[in-house]
Amino acid sequence: MMVVVTYDIDTTMPAGEKRLRKVAKTCEAYGVRVQASVFEVVVEPAQLVRLQCRLREVIDEQTDSVRFYRLGSNWRTRIDLIGKPPRLEQDGVLLI
Repeated sequence: MMVVVTYDIDTTMPAGEKRLRKVAKTCEAYGVRVQASVFEVVVEPAQLVRLQCRLREVIDEQTDSVRFYRLGSNWRTRIDLIGKPPRLEQDGVLLI
């Protein structure tokens, strides 16, 4: 299933900047960054639970927030894009 993960990390303190980097790195392990704090992630339900647990360990739940938008299996018909296309599609082929 496709899940859009967005986050807002309080970076007013140095610890927040460190959490921001950890959240981004965690999300990069599961999906593709499409905006500064937005990732598209294609995962199985168990992987989503694992991602949520890892992010819960990183964030400060009093000041930070992470949102998960489940688009499901038919996500291709639910995403409209205006402007610059992504460098890499979530299920695209990467040639090196």
